[in-house]
Amino acid sequence: MSVSSVFLPMSKAEMENLGWKELDILIVSGDAYIDHASFGAAIIGRFLLSHGFKVGIIAQPDWKNAESFKVMGRPKLFCGVTAGNLDSMLAHYTANKKKRHDDAYTPGGLSGFRPNYPTVVYTQMLKSAFPGIPVVLGGIEASMRRTAHYDFWENKFKPSILLTSKADLLVYGMGEKAILQVAEILKSGGTDFKGIKGTARLLGAKTSQELSKDYNILPSYELCLKVKKKIIELTKTIEKEQNPFCGKALVQMHGKRALIVEPSQQPLSQTEIDYIYNLPFTGRPHPSYKEEIPAFTMVKDSITVLRGCAGGCSFCSLGLHQGKFIVSRSKDSIINEISKLTKRPTFKGTISDLGGPTANLYGCANGVSPKCNGCRRPSCLYPEICKFIKLKADEAINLYRLTKKQPNVKHVFINSGIRMDVAIKFPQYIRELVKHHVSGHLKVAPEHFHSDVLRKMRKPDGKVYREFSKIFEAENAKSGKEQYLIPYFISGFPGCTEDEMSFVEDFLVKRKWNLQQVQSFIPLPMTVACAMYYSGLDYLTEKTITITKSAQKKLKQKEQLLGKEETNKIKPKAAASKKVNVSKNVKPQMPKFSHRGHRD
Repeated sequence: MSVSSVFLPMSKAEMENLGWKELDILIVSGDAYIDHASFGAAIIGRFLLSHGFKVGIIAQPDWKNAESFKVMGRPKLFCGVTAGNLDSMLAHYTANKKKRHDDAYTPGGLSGFRPNYPTVVYTQMLKSAFPGIPVVLGGIEASMRRTAHYDFWENKFKPSILLTSKADLLVYGMGEKAILQVAEILKSGGTDFKGIKGTARLLGAKTSQELSKDYNILPSYELCLKVKKKIIELTKTIEKEQNPFCGKALVQMHGKRALIVEPSQQPLSQTEIDYIYNLPFTGRPHPSYKEEIPAFTMVKDSITVLRGCAGGCSFCSLGLHQGKFIVSRSKDSIINEISKLTKRPTFKGTISDLGGPTANLYGCANGVSPKCNGCRRPSCLYPEICKFIKLKADEAINLYRLTKKQPNVKHVFINSGIRMDVAIKFPQYIRELVKHHVSGHLKVAPEHFHSDVLRKMRKPDGKVYREFSKIFEAENAKSGKEQYLIPYFISGFPGCTEDEMSFVEDFLVKRKWNLQQVQSFIPLPMTVACAMYYSGLDYLTEKTITITKSAQKKLKQKEQLLGKEETNKIKPKAAASKKVNVSKNVKPQMPKFSHRGHRD
């Protein structure tokens, strides 16, 4: 039996069906195993398999029992660990640190099937189960905790997750290139991971004394622990060195040990990203699962068309994880995936999304000018749109029209984020969107309307939303459609008090809008907003700002937008609409989970 036509094995029996006696690589994941290109463990597993490595997956093991990690035996090369698609603490707790009662990445949506910080717990269990085995960390949880960082849920400044987990290596960002290099080094009998871009590692105390001068020095863990404002310097230095074309390696001391963070991997080429998304994913959960997995339901009929986020929003980890350089898949690659999708028995004719971090940046390009190679800006779109980013709408429009013509495709909707400051430059894109690709509601993220809060968020002025809304409504009128924008707002952001929140409140009152959901700010590790939250300082000016920390004050800001009577009715899957009596023919889309500083 060929593994290209089935799932990666999760048991000894499945290994035997493939004719495998042992694994080369074992991946342990905090999510259920879904063999779909929206899930990191599946992508890495398939990618390594395509390069000749035997890969197995253990999903959501019993973390209290080392035997549950041994079901396929000791792997020949190494174990990979990921907490899953979402930071585990974001998945487990609300902004007020209350335990959530659901987990979208678990069969039946049930909670309790992974521990807090599974990256740490799984690593320790693997080290116990397989003494001496190299363990490599990956995924968003590890990526955003690669250096010393502030942890909101424990309210502590913590060392690198490499130190707490005792793993051998950490792969940060979208790790295909790096993990393949690691696998090939270990296969050849090597143990030296020095110089692998997109990785972090801890040196021993003796080796740490022999560092060269080629590194950019970060404030030490101990200094950050002692002086809160040092997190601003730490974050600024990390941001400064994010560009893979000019970024330096970083070093941060943890006691007598040095943490080395190599420069970021260069973005994939279009050929490379096409290769990954054309791997033979089955597009469904492992057959051992009998209950629906909500996260899969949300994306099963969606297509990722690009990677990279040029926005640089201060509360978001996407740019830090995926990088700011945009890579779009070829139309042939996308159509090939759609052809596979339409042949699945569960497909009913509707593609739920053609997206990625920002849907309307498909076909746009940054990093193509020589000037980009030395650029230290964290955003290509803020505070103004960079003249070197190549923006266009025709590529996206042509893709949308092409997908609509595919056999068995009835509808194509866009449910990923829309960058409004780019969209208003291309009214023809909004026209195409309104006419054919809005499923009744379109999600947009003005986030706030107070100018100083927007500055701290690195979001465009509120007039951008107003202009986008005006064009959207005009195009609806021309098309004879009744469609609405779903605006997202964040409450409790650093520097935002009830006074600043009143700017959003006034906007909603004037338009008689009834919001059903407001996102309470959660500071994610390594983000700019997290640095402001922890230090109490404005990131740009380093002046003292107000930080909303108490549950009562957070609630007051939500009440300003929802009303007291509505606050207690908030449901995790609620949407927001311009009118309460939305069209009966429109079914609101389920909210997605993101890393924007909250769970949508």
